[in-house]
Amino acid sequence: MAYWLMKSEPSSYSWDDLVRDGSTEWDGVRNNAARLHLKAMKPGDEAFFYASMTDKAVVGIMRITREAQPDPGDADWVSVRVEPVKPIGPVTLAKIKAEAALAKMELIRQSRLSVAPVREDEWQMILGMARSA
Repeated sequence: MAYWLMKSEPSSYSWDDLVRDGSTEWDGVRNNAARLHLKAMKPGDEAFFYASMTDKAVVGIMRITREAQPDPGDADWVSVRVEPVKPIGPVTLAKIKAEAALAKMELIRQSRLSVAPVREDEWQMILGMARSA
């Protein structure tokens, strides 16, 4: 299983929206690197739901339920299907940046990337931070 971080602006689509809907198509991603990450996702992989812009925090865990297919809005891009697993945290960006062991995390290194891989040790550390939040 691989781990990911996927960003969404709460004003566009929030964690509460995902929970209400039960699943969603993660579409509208228009970045080449993020597209490659979406294509690498497999059903069963898990992803942190990161509320960007105002909250700037990991607020939940999602599961990938379908591999990438052409984005419904533009077939030159791709989308995956996700479902909520559970809320966590929140683990804020400030707390993540304050943790030296997370300095190489893609969220920090490539902060504008909306879909990024998360290494297993980073995943476990953020889960630990969420438990103590």
